[in-house]
Amino acid sequence: MKKLLFALVFVAFTVSGFSQDVRYGVRGALNISNLDFDPDADFENKHRNGFAFAGFVDYGFTEDISLLTEIQWSAEGGKDESLRADYIKMPILLRFMLSDRFTVGVGPQPALKTWEDKDGFATFTFSGVAGLEYMITDELFIDTRLTLGLSNILDEDLTDTKATNHVIQFGFGIKL
Repeated sequence: MKKLLFALVFVAFTVSGFSQDVRYGVRGALNISNLDFDPDADFENKHRNGFAFAGFVDYGFTEDISLLTEIQWSAEGGKDESLRADYIKMPILLRFMLSDRFTVGVGPQPALKTWEDKDGFATFTFSGVAGLEYMITDELFIDTRLTLGLSNILDEDLTDTKATNHVIQFGFGIKL
């Protein structure tokens, strides 16, 4: 764990040396999530409302292009207790400024499950994420993100059914 933390800090300082502008911040979000099953589920599959909390670093390469890296805890899955999963995620968004206030970003999002071992869920998942951010002031922002699962979140050793997460997040944050 110490080696991983050291590596992350080293990469952060190395990249920040090449960046024009580096901003740090925190973000909270409301999640609306659900699972897509293949084959289709034979039960009522309702969405889950949850929360996400994150800390991020936004590396500005130019005035209009930046790379946002984030460590996020997110409550996801379906409404039924057996379909809930919580994750530590790392969205990596390549972001483009559309105007002084609007920014759009896209990128990959690896995630690790943070709850029980051998519960039927895969430990590692992979998603794609896209988002739109609006700066209210120079520090405060609101955003929305759409995450689409690209990997099966169910343990392949336990079932032939496949499921992917899809999540809509409505967030609020501050840049320091």
